Amino acid sequence: MGNNILSTSDYLVFLFYFVVVASYGIWVYYKKRSKLAGGDSKDYFLAEGSLTWWAIGASLIASNISAEQFIGMSGSGFKMGLAIASYEWMAAITLLVVAVFFIPVYLKNKIFTMPQFLHKRYNGTVAMIMAIFWLMLYIVVNLTSILYLGALAVSSISGFSLEFCMYAIAIFAIIITLGGMKVIGYTDVIQVFFLILGGLATTYLALNLVSEHYGGEGILSGYNTMVDKASEHFHMILKTDNENYLDLPGLSVIIGGLWIANLNYWGCNQYITQRALGADLKTARNGLLFAAFLKLLMPIIVVLPGIAAYVLWKDGLFQTEMLQDGEVNADRAYPVLLNLLPSGLKGLSFAALTAAVVASLAGKANSVATIFSLDIYQKVFNKTASEKQLVNTGKITIVVSMIMAVLIAPHLGIDKKGGFQYIQEYTGFVSPGIFAMFILGFFWKKTTSNAAMFAMIGGFVLSCVLKFLPNFMDLSFLHGIGFSVINPASGLYEIPFLDRMAIVFVICVMGMFFISKADNARGIVPNGLEVDTKMFKSHSAFVAGALLVALVTAALYFIYW
Repeated sequence: MGNNILSTSDYLVFLFYFVVVASYGIWVYYKKRSKLAGGDSKDYFLAEGSLTWWAIGASLIASNISAEQFIGMSGSGFKMGLAIASYEWMAAITLLVVAVFFIPVYLKNKIFTMPQFLHKRYNGTVAMIMAIFWLMLYIVVNLTSILYLGALAVSSISGFSLEFCMYAIAIFAIIITLGGMKVIGYTDVIQVFFLILGGLATTYLALNLVSEHYGGEGILSGYNTMVDKASEHFHMILKTDNENYLDLPGLSVIIGGLWIANLNYWGCNQYITQRALGADLKTARNGLLFAAFLKLLMPIIVVLPGIAAYVLWKDGLFQTEMLQDGEVNADRAYPVLLNLLPSGLKGLSFAALTAAVVASLAGKANSVATIFSLDIYQKVFNKTASEKQLVNTGKITIVVSMIMAVLIAPHLGIDKKGGFQYIQEYTGFVSPGIFAMFILGFFWKKTTSNAAMFAMIGGFVLSCVLKFLPNFMDLSFLHGIGFSVINPASGLYEIPFLDRMAIVFVICVMGMFFISKADNARGIVPNGLEVDTKMFKSHSAFVAGALLVALVTAALYFIYW
């Protein structure tokens, strides 16, 4: 693949993007340099009190949307259709739940990191185990996968080598991240602008291609043609006979395991909640509401292009381009479309993809630095660390973690392990236990640290047991109630992973209840959080916006049921 894939105008558009983001980041950094120079750790890690609602909302989306969405979710759109949009549209509702019930608890109890919450609510052992776990997860799984998949996509579009793209993206992310949360938050606003603009350009091209291929004109004609030619790709709730039921098991996307995945991701995740923890409650809530509106828009950018590629592929186009090792690889759908963009627009979409990758890397690297500096370095290695020492430790951690990711990523076989759905499933091995630990820690004061340890370790073990149970036991008896379907690859009846998550979560909650009751009977008094029902009351503007998001989401499910 040569370096002439991008034209001069494409490089100029991308250069414009790079200069704008870098210049704005430098300006934000030096505008607030007095605090940063003084080594204010809360300002560096959380941008305390300085992020506006629109910066918080944009930063949330910029950190969330990355190569796994652009590449993986478009691939899922190619494979299973609009149903994969449940992850985005249900996330919009989840953000409202987090804004109303989670953020007030964090802010009221002055909690700035997730391990800090666990230490305050349970004990230092639980907090330290989870801090180490989160560090490993963010570096070995999150940073590496985003870096590698992002570099793979950028390389396929630009023609530069994979190694060069990895190093270039990592360096760009480090430059932004070293400026602290304030720089990340405000540069993310620009990243989201490019992300949405470039993403919409690709969607426009995809719909136009469909329209022109079938003799129509305009994007509305293209959309109607897609609905006509691939009607099975426009159902949100899949039936048990659908080949993708294992990934999206029917009603579980609105009343089951998808809630666990979303609430854990948006409410108990350091690099997500960190954006709102430095703001006051009203600003934080408005930021989450803004992010919810942006979430409703995301399927247009990351799912529709995949469906368009499927319609064209089914009619004979892209037969060679979609192949990898002799088989159709759905994750190639988005890069195939990008390479069809005209000069200039290709540069814009290239910038959008780069923006998504860099913003996500910066957000996760900042969270790695926050957890290591505040929850490990300060508590274990230097209990009397000054503010400046904490900030400097954070900066060193950012560089080290990014170098580790660059060195590790090529050896993990990330490109061979699948796309978006794979990431969701294997994150689901730990999220039910973690979410149970958080939700009971929030709202049931009698929950003990022993119960938390059960959820943390037992939840993972239970997930593994249910994953491999079909190898030792026939689960066909669960098929009648929709809790098992045949996996064509193995020929075995398996439990869909979203249902596994729901089952494990219920067992963890029950186990935590009985363990806590036994501990209470032995006189163990747990550390409760300060929770006042008045703090869950929201201001009128937020309520109106939340109601609008809920109505739009309900309408979307009604239309595409």
